[in-house]
Amino acid sequence: MSIGAPTGGGPPGGQLLRSAIDAGDNDEILGKVYDSRLLGRIFEYLGRVRKYLAFGAAGVVVRTAANLITPLLVALAINHIVARNVDGLTIAILLYLGVLIIMWVAQYTETLYLSYAGQGILFRMRTRMFNHLHDLSMGFFDRNKVGKIMSRVQNDVDQLQTLVTTDFINIAVNTITLIGIAVIMITIEWRLALLALSMIPVLIGVMIIWQTYARRAFVQARKTIAVVNDNLQESISGVRVTQSLSREAVNIKKFDAINKANLDANKKAAMLQGAVMPVTQMLTDSAYVLVLIFGGFQVLDGKLEVGFLLAFLLYIQRLSAPIQQLATMYTEIQRAMASGGRIFELIDVEPEIKDSPQAVELPAVKGEIKFQKVSFGYEPGMEVLHEVDFTVKPGETMAIAGRTGAGKSSIASLIARFYETRKGEVLIDGHNVVSVTEQSLRRQIGFVPQDPFLFSGSIEDNIRDGRLEASHEEIVAAAKTAGVHDFVSRMEKGYATAVGERGGNLSAGQRQLVCLARAILANPAILILDEATSSVDTNTEHIIQESLRRIAKGRTCVIVAHRLSTVTNADCITVLDHGRITEQGTHKELMARQGLYYQMYETLSNAPD
Repeated sequence: MSIGAPTGGGPPGGQLLRSAIDAGDNDEILGKVYDSRLLGRIFEYLGRVRKYLAFGAAGVVVRTAANLITPLLVALAINHIVARNVDGLTIAILLYLGVLIIMWVAQYTETLYLSYAGQGILFRMRTRMFNHLHDLSMGFFDRNKVGKIMSRVQNDVDQLQTLVTTDFINIAVNTITLIGIAVIMITIEWRLALLALSMIPVLIGVMIIWQTYARRAFVQARKTIAVVNDNLQESISGVRVTQSLSREAVNIKKFDAINKANLDANKKAAMLQGAVMPVTQMLTDSAYVLVLIFGGFQVLDGKLEVGFLLAFLLYIQRLSAPIQQLATMYTEIQRAMASGGRIFELIDVEPEIKDSPQAVELPAVKGEIKFQKVSFGYEPGMEVLHEVDFTVKPGETMAIAGRTGAGKSSIASLIARFYETRKGEVLIDGHNVVSVTEQSLRRQIGFVPQDPFLFSGSIEDNIRDGRLEASHEEIVAAAKTAGVHDFVSRMEKGYATAVGERGGNLSAGQRQLVCLARAILANPAILILDEATSSVDTNTEHIIQESLRRIAKGRTCVIVAHRLSTVTNADCITVLDHGRITEQGTHKELMARQGLYYQMYETLSNAPD
């Protein structure tokens, strides 16, 4: 979420800050503690890790049992000390050591195999989501922020993995521990047991009340830190603009307000966190004192052995922790179930663009492109293109010109079938693009986007993405055709030069040329350039123009024109206005008509460089 600039005389961004925090984030929505349908889907992912879960669960059971037995063994040892029974004391100590060893081994087994199970779940679920994301259509990514998608793949999967391998196990351990302690205490001395266990209902009530307030406080703290992070990211990304506008003071005031809100939220959370421990400790200590008093008199009266009194006191000390953990896990389970719901909501998204059961492989094409009364819009009821008709013959170069928002890039995207038409047909060599498989269609189309995207790796790696089996010599040949070879040769590491994050250590023009070389290497029958010169300097524009002349030979080219000077040699220029074709012809023909194209060309020609 983005926090706007302060207005009026109030605190900087105060109203927007409150709105941003109050709006929150659907990541904070809590799910049901028990949802049979959701749990059923979660358990589908446990198939390959069942063995690890079984070993881990066995370790949990053994460790819990050993932990419950140790106070009894201490009690036996104390009783043998009081009775001066050396043999009994020796056996008790050996048993105690044996139980400790078993508990250590069980704990190692539990930790190891539950970690294996957790990582296995993470691996399977993230792989499933990653693969699914690659199947989704462009429309999905238009509607969803990258940060939200990342949160599903990273945070939500982590939360769900914790639910399966930690939360469920801890619930079982804490429940068994409470029941086990109660049974052992009642078996030893039921009256003292009732006295000791009387604090449990009170402790449960305290934890329920505390959890109600703490949940709100902790959610508020998470919301405010999310706002802090968003503002920090925005400020760092826009630091150049901030400094150019001398806006530092405004940004600092706004961040101070946001940071103060986070501080206040965390103070409240800390206050609640700090209050619960003394209260629970007081209740535990009260039970401890009562058992010490009444149990002490029973020892003096000879009704209870001193070792068992000590065991009671040790068990009391272990009573509060399971209750606290169970109360805390209630919210954690709700949050994890909500994460599971969001994960499966993403997995259930159906691709808008997918092969029909009757789809066939598109044979090698000559490159004819035909639009027949095509209408299209990104949102229902908001059409971008209106009954567009045109034909590009094999080997021709067609340029698409028009003002911003006229629908130029939409035509380029429809050719590659990144979106579906609302009406009409897009034909490649007479084949409707919806009747052929996506892979076979896009293998024969080279697409160079307006924003040149490079993957991490070297320049050679990025060019090779056009055709993975290409040799170094073929990569160099494509680079020469695209005009990449000259500037790469001047680099110290040449084609092995790392491009940095998103190609950050290359200029916009260099990135564009590398993307062009990547498309050339694929040797497509159809090449689409979506405003490929929009962010390059005049020199790079000239290089791209020369590259296009070489590339266009023998293939169909569709060029979305930002600078009209780059398309004056096109075989045909199609001019769009508000989603409709208003003019078609060569540069010379369109200039002679003195229509929209003429106006645009004259305006841009007279604009200062």
